[in-house]
Amino acid sequence: MHIIVINPPFKAEYGKFSRESRSPAITKSGALYYPLWLIYAAAYSKKCGHEVNFIDAPAKPLNDLETLDLVAKMTLPTEKVLFVIGTSTPSIKNDVNFGAKLKDFYKNSFILLVGTHPTATAEETLGYNEKIDAVAIGEYDYIVKELADALDSGKELKGVRGLCFRGGSGFVRTAPMPPIENMDEIPFAAQFIKEYLNEKDYFFAAATYPSIQIFTGRGCPCRCNFCVYPQTMHGHKYRARSPENVVEEFEYIAEKFPDVKEVVIEDDTFTIGKERLSAICNLLIQKKLNKKLRWLCNARVNTLDLETMKLMKKSGCRLIIPGIESGNQQILDNIKKGTKVEQYLPYVKNAKKAGLLIHACYMVGNQGESKETMQDTLKLALKLNTDTAQFFPLIPYPGTEAYEYNKKMGYLTVGDYEHYCGEDGTHNTVLGLPNLSAQEMVDFCNYARKKYYLRPSYILHRLLVGLANPDDLKRSLKAFGRLRKYLFR
Repeated sequence: MHIIVINPPFKAEYGKFSRESRSPAITKSGALYYPLWLIYAAAYSKKCGHEVNFIDAPAKPLNDLETLDLVAKMTLPTEKVLFVIGTSTPSIKNDVNFGAKLKDFYKNSFILLVGTHPTATAEETLGYNEKIDAVAIGEYDYIVKELADALDSGKELKGVRGLCFRGGSGFVRTAPMPPIENMDEIPFAAQFIKEYLNEKDYFFAAATYPSIQIFTGRGCPCRCNFCVYPQTMHGHKYRARSPENVVEEFEYIAEKFPDVKEVVIEDDTFTIGKERLSAICNLLIQKKLNKKLRWLCNARVNTLDLETMKLMKKSGCRLIIPGIESGNQQILDNIKKGTKVEQYLPYVKNAKKAGLLIHACYMVGNQGESKETMQDTLKLALKLNTDTAQFFPLIPYPGTEAYEYNKKMGYLTVGDYEHYCGEDGTHNTVLGLPNLSAQEMVDFCNYARKKYYLRPSYILHRLLVGLANPDDLKRSLKAFGRLRKYLFR
């Protein structure tokens, strides 16, 4: 079966739309995530013998017409093609319309939408346009492959697990697709990137440029009520690749991408499981990959001790990213974060002792938020004084507990998903709380950003870090160039 996988265009006139970010948008820092879930699904179907083409329109960025021109070079109007279209909440109407345009040109094609949004709103999404044939529900690597097999052989769609499609006067949901258990059978993202994409098109503000993003596992055992991927696609069981498999991909990157400076491990919580983490670190050291590549990862504050942090540093880890979220314990409890405020300071002190940099994530607008609790968060951020920090209002996405709570309470201020982004594609605040308006949350985040980054002591710190590490200085200047108009607004 010929499969064409597309990360479709969206607001190309304004920049690069990062669809697979946890909060999709054209970001203020200029970040563009690799479309990794599309990459893994495409790579798996290719491994299983299907012909695969891949288009990442936002990476260039391409508009609708330019993307359709690329498709025309890959297939004939009469050919039977499975189009797999990536989606996001802000772009969903656009994604549906793009899929419909493909159907207009390629009558024999099958249009499948994938991602967190159609997983959470399958029937609603199909209802937007009858030219969309089906949506995948959940983790879709196996779904795409199984659907391609069925289309190739003429089997009924009812036998394909993980689908929602039209049937009779309504919609049909097939049996769920079980999650992938043997993660080592999924091909390396890096190999697919080498063949189909250009690593210089992508930018992650916390990483040294250029970088490669990978996942070493899926799912997260934590229950944070706002986190979209565990609640919609991957579940709460952490299914991990073996240490040997992960390090083999590091070897591939070191050999095939001589310009790449850093590997970004995008697992929701890579550091759960000290034994596996230590095994990966030791293998990186044994194979001397710590001399060739640096890496960074997401790392919860209750999963690491000083000993492990030192081992991570020795193995090439440069930076860790904890979701601290709030400086108020009641809010942490409300969002099921599973951490304590008193854990944060020892965590940061240990990381600094180990020589690891920290990018801390803070969020306002959660259940119970007030002007006073936002100040608790800013005070904590200034006290922790991590290398970098981000401050954003909560954006609750369909399929999450946070979305259901705010919808039930009437706190969502948007009437349509397209309002999850502004006209220019940047993040939009979609919540208004009884004692805290959307504008007050935005104003606080802007104030917190300025208060944090424009401190003389912080500026001196960044200069000293940059002098010691020229690559880090380049990264900081690139990100600052994007952020300065927001800092000085």
